[in-house]
Amino acid sequence: MNAIEQQRFDFLYEQHLINLKLQGKRPATIDAYSRAIRRITTYFNRTPDTLTTQDLKQYFNGLIQTHSWSTIKLDRNGLQFFYRYTLNKQWEWLDIVKPPQVKRLPDILTPKQVSDLLTNTKQQRYRVFFLTLYTLGLRLSEGLNLTVNDIDSAAMQVHVREGKGGKDRLLPLPKRTLMALRVYWKTHRHPILVFPSKFTDSDVPMDKGSVQKAMKQVIGDCRINKRISPHSLRHCYATHLLEQGLDLRSLQILLGHNSLNTTARYTQLTQVKQKETIKIINRLANNLKGIEAVL
Repeated sequence: MNAIEQQRFDFLYEQHLINLKLQGKRPATIDAYSRAIRRITTYFNRTPDTLTTQDLKQYFNGLIQTHSWSTIKLDRNGLQFFYRYTLNKQWEWLDIVKPPQVKRLPDILTPKQVSDLLTNTKQQRYRVFFLTLYTLGLRLSEGLNLTVNDIDSAAMQVHVREGKGGKDRLLPLPKRTLMALRVYWKTHRHPILVFPSKFTDSDVPMDKGSVQKAMKQVIGDCRINKRISPHSLRHCYATHLLEQGLDLRSLQILLGHNSLNTTARYTQLTQVKQKETIKIINRLANNLKGIEAVL
């Protein structure tokens, strides 16, 4: 872009950021939607208000080859927001790219595999962090952003602040988790963060990428052939609680789900439910008459 085009882009981009804030978008959404504008501008080296339908088709066709569908959806939504609120134009190309509707069940660790994971995590900060994610059912970002003031040892609960959708929730704090958190905190004594960066004079939490890398390493060491990430511990928490007899409504509150239908998907993952289903199917087959003739 020449100097005039760059000036035009800077103006549009600033307006985009202002509109995102005025529409009450959360920081993660602002980051993703602004990245979408920067990415497509870099791709064409042109201001995004000059792009045609054919340009967008070309862009998304290339993006599909190199990025995940979650990234593609974010870019599509970010561009749609940009056209509507910054350019005051109707988004006419919503059907250019439609990610396939795929509903996969997440891989779940057994309670023994969770124990193996914790046992084989050598670094204390990762071991305590994994324990915290599992026993509180936290998302990765929720665990990283825990503060000392969020831990209420008198009430034995944890205050999760501004979780997904900007919602707070209170979670029961297991005694074992509290003990582990106390022991770990004494190793850094950060005045604010429970899981600070390695640099104890910094007010930023532990690096997300390092947590994911540590999890991948331990899963490999344990020879667990499943697709497991830190977020998987939240799925394990939900599934194992259902297997222990917790009702769906209580689990919905713990997880912070808006819809009970979202929580109900975990019933498909419980071994108890699977055993009951197998028993019923076998009973159905065993009640058939004349089956001996085809055996």
